[in-house]
Amino acid sequence: MKVQIRQAEKADYDALREIYFQSRNRHFKWLAPSSIAPEDFDKDTEDEFILIAADGERVLGFSSVWVPTHFIHHLFVHPDFAGQGVGTALLEACCERFVSPRPTLKCVAANTSALNFYQSRGWTILEQGTSEDGPYYLMEYTA
Repeated sequence: MKVQIRQAEKADYDALREIYFQSRNRHFKWLAPSSIAPEDFDKDTEDEFILIAADGERVLGFSSVWVPTHFIHHLFVHPDFAGQGVGTALLEACCERFVSPRPTLKCVAANTSALNFYQSRGWTILEQGTSEDGPYYLMEYTA
């Protein structure tokens, strides 16, 4: 598999909706399944800069960034491609593109696999908070 990172195009959105839906259904156990829909992608990424990871025409994952503050709002990998470097490639691309101020993100505390992923790639916890999804960590890239 050859992972290429590029900016998302409207033609990618059906695949992005499906990745967002499947990943949240599989990993976001704190959300009721009935509250998750593919259409959530459009409103949840509105006005954000979206990068995708692709292998040819196949979309493997995406990240979305709120550009004014360099906040990485979403990082999702299709469940079939988890653990194959796709998330790392997307995270590295965000950190290379958005340098100053340093990028930040929030990680729901219950999502321990994501927390371990970020910490193993140079992200540190700045503060803790609580949202409608429960406790979270605000993290910053410090590597």
